[in-house]
Amino acid sequence: MPTRASYDYAVIRVVPRVERDEFLNAGVILFCRTRRYLDARIWLDRHRLLMLAPDSDLEEIEQHLTHIPLICAGGATSGPIGALTLSERFHWLVAPRSTIIQTSMVHCGLTNDPAATLDRLLCRLVQHTRQV
Repeated sequence: MPTRASYDYAVIRVVPRVERDEFLNAGVILFCRTRRYLDARIWLDRHRLLMLAPDSDLEEIEQHLTHIPLICAGGATSGPIGALTLSERFHWLVAPRSTIIQTSMVHCGLTNDPAATLDRLLCRLVQHTRQV
C-alpha cells in the first residue's frame, strides 16, 4: 500500500460580476508535491451560470477554463507559464485575482491517489454528487 501524501487544492470559481462576489464552482486544481502531481478538472454547469448571470459569455468563460488543465500539464502548449516548476505553476494558478475566473483559498489533505482524490473533490464541491 502506498504511503499517504499531503496535497493542496483550490476550487476554481466563475465570478461573473466581481463587484457582487457571487460565484459558481467550476473545477478543482490539485497539487501533490511528493507525487509530482498537478492537475485540474473542469466542469461548468452552463445552466446554473446563466441563472446567476444571464449575460455571461459562455464561450469565452469556457475558453479560459480550458487553459487551466493545460497550464497544469506544462510544456509549450501552456505558454511561458508551462516552463515553470509544478509548484510555481500551482501557485500562479491559485494566486488571488479579481477577474471572472478565480480560485478559493488553498486547502490541504492526505491521499494515496491524487487523481482519485481530484475526482472526488470535483464530484463533491463542483458537481454536488457523491462518487461511489
